[in-house]
Amino acid sequence: MSILDRDALAASPLADLHALASELSIDGYRRLRKADLIDAILARQGGAPATDEPGADAEPSADAEPSADAESGGDGEGAGEEDRPAARRRRGRRGGRGRAGARDEENGDADAQAEPEEEEPASEGAEDSEEAAEPAAGRRRAAKEPAEEELVEGEVELLPNGSGFLRVNPPEPSEDDVYVSAAQVKRCELVPGDRIAGPRRPPRRSERFASLIRIDTINGRPADEVADSTRFDDLPAAFPSERFRLGSEDPTIKAIEWLTPFGQGSRVTIVGPARAGKTEALKRLVATLAAHEDVQVSLVLAGVRPEEISDWQEGPVAPAAAVSFAASADSQAQTVERVVDQARRLASRGSHAVVLIDTLTGLQPHAARKLLASARNIAGGGSLTVIATASEPLGGETTVIALDPVLASTGRFPAVNLLGSWTIRADLLVGDAGAEAIARARLEALDQ
Repeated sequence: MSILDRDALAASPLADLHALASELSIDGYRRLRKADLIDAILARQGGAPATDEPGADAEPSADAEPSADAESGGDGEGAGEEDRPAARRRRGRRGGRGRAGARDEENGDADAQAEPEEEEPASEGAEDSEEAAEPAAGRRRAAKEPAEEELVEGEVELLPNGSGFLRVNPPEPSEDDVYVSAAQVKRCELVPGDRIAGPRRPPRRSERFASLIRIDTINGRPADEVADSTRFDDLPAAFPSERFRLGSEDPTIKAIEWLTPFGQGSRVTIVGPARAGKTEALKRLVATLAAHEDVQVSLVLAGVRPEEISDWQEGPVAPAAAVSFAASADSQAQTVERVVDQARRLASRGSHAVVLIDTLTGLQPHAARKLLASARNIAGGGSLTVIATASEPLGGETTVIALDPVLASTGRFPAVNLLGSWTIRADLLVGDAGAEAIARARLEALDQ
């Protein structure tokens, strides 16, 4: 590169001076005034300016020492300029003319990280900072190293919202219990009483209990095997063949048992207009089914009156979940779905579950049919029975119990409307003779 004198530099455009300063690795050249920039260029080329007057010749000298003002770029910033990191000096070299050079300088930090830096002696201050940084780096490395996982084992207790707890000393709760997320419960198909094991993490600042990191085993089996087992919806279903023997002297319950029978795995709706006694009939069924020790009975309320929620809580089976009619249709559906999902998991493990719902009337028709369709008798396995109240049949039921509002309002029980009630394949539940007796009773009701 040829050495330029002051006159040539003064006659050059500022953009050319910036390009020249970039080639000479003059730091901060874009912040300098033109006269100061010329002084810095002359000093970096090896010659000192002879005079400050414009047009004066400056004889270049190879032995001349650069002045302090020239080193600093004329503003006192540049003392120790040679000690600056190489990445910043390269930023200037990458700068071009005009706007492209400005963009290169703005992106200099990112570019420097992607390129290997030149090695140069570090100043004493840099050495001190590196020594001070070593303990911090060690702490960061230690933080990244995974701590030894603390394994816990206990029994699952599920909550109405779908999450649960690992009880280390079941059934009593304790401060050592571990929270299990709803996602883990659903993914691993957990049911109450499952014994699970896995690592835990300590509670965070806003948490009271430790949380389960993952589930390693379920009832002594690897969790992956349980999670990868056949989906509930893919399990083979058969028509109900095991009738629920209610054994009650209540006239309504006796009429249901013998004229509209249902069994394990049935899809049952109790239908009728308002004030037909649907909720009352469901209450009597709950009291009867609660006495069966071989079934898991759950009750869920959706879209009912607030007073009815309080009334149900005093019954033999407390609601597993409840929302009033003020809740949206989606919220009601989600409330019922959580309880039905838990019953599905029980049935897939070979247990017999019954879910009673009051009511499906406020749900979207598709959501209501989907929940009712969960009921099934699993061939060679467990069963899930769903009994729900509704204003009218939804479709897909195996048993419909229709109530007569006139009989109910006048206190004449049983208030079952035989002509509107039916059971599919009743012969599987009560035999051929029982099915014929049901048919005769309906014919008699038709003649009346």
